[in-house]
Amino acid sequence: MAAPVSAVAAGSATVTYSPTLRVQGMDAVSFRVSASFNFPRQRASFQSIRARRIPKCFQVSCSAKQETVDKVCEIVKNQLALPEDTTVIGETKFVDIGADSLDTVEIVMGLEEAFQISVDESSAQEIQTVEDAAALIDKLIAEKDA
Repeated sequence: MAAPVSAVAAGSATVTYSPTLRVQGMDAVSFRVSASFNFPRQRASFQSIRARRIPKCFQVSCSAKQETVDKVCEIVKNQLALPEDTTVIGETKFVDIGADSLDTVEIVMGLEEAFQISVDESSAQEIQTVEDAAALIDKLIAEKDA
């Protein structure tokens, strides 16, 4: 049931909603909710809901150790036979460097061998970036050592 909206004047509006509820064993219950909004003719600015650009200095950092990220970068470059001048960093997505699903499986197998871990299939499917792989590896190593 759509709420009828009636514009009273340019810059104000009234919204009314009148549902009827039927509860088992009771007669119909109805109620009415009405709200009025008045806006000034000039453009209103609400600081709390205005869209703003977020400075690039605020970025999500990787939860993996840098040495793990570096080792994963090297393994990925070797598995995909990437040229030496190709830059692979933590934020690199596998698809962006040409890895298909088979390549990703081979990367995961290479990581398992290099780090002496076992990655279950559901976790392997969630890996999209080098950071994802490195964070998972660190987590699995911590669980293995515990």
